[in-house]
Amino acid sequence: MGQHSSMCPDIDDIDLKILQQIEADFDVSLETVANKLDLSKSAVHYRIQKLKDEEIINSVTADVDPFALGLEVVSLTDVSVTHREGYSENIGEEIMTIDGVEQVYYTMGDVDFVAVSRVQTRSQLNDLIEEVVAIDGVNETSSKFVLEEFHGARNISANLTQSGRDAILDP
Repeated sequence: MGQHSSMCPDIDDIDLKILQQIEADFDVSLETVANKLDLSKSAVHYRIQKLKDEEIINSVTADVDPFALGLEVVSLTDVSVTHREGYSENIGEEIMTIDGVEQVYYTMGDVDFVAVSRVQTRSQLNDLIEEVVAIDGVNETSSKFVLEEFHGARNISANLTQSGRDAILDP
């Protein structure tokens, strides 16, 4: 389902520090990172390229404000499905193809999937839910509307425990 195994990548403490710098500000210059870490720009460039080649860095993107584009309706939709071979991958991928769906999670518990959607209007959201329900194998949905969003910096490398850092740095 598009996820990597928990194998420890071939990175060191400097790579982790570079990840922290670029996660904090994706538009940070190589020169700024190099100065902060006391490295040459070419060393930083090489290490970032290695992190991309090893698929530790998946992409570099802009952080677009959805409200500036009128995308103010956010919903969390629980999706229950008929269980059959391959359903988790097939249905999850199919939900992800629907315009307005930002994320899909395959879950354990009372529901099978949770879809996070962002659209401009309730009518658009209704159409989105109808597309989810039309997917073969989907039994029912239940949606919740988000009234207010709270965001922190998405900083994956900062979420590492010390034992997680040690496992990566000393495989």
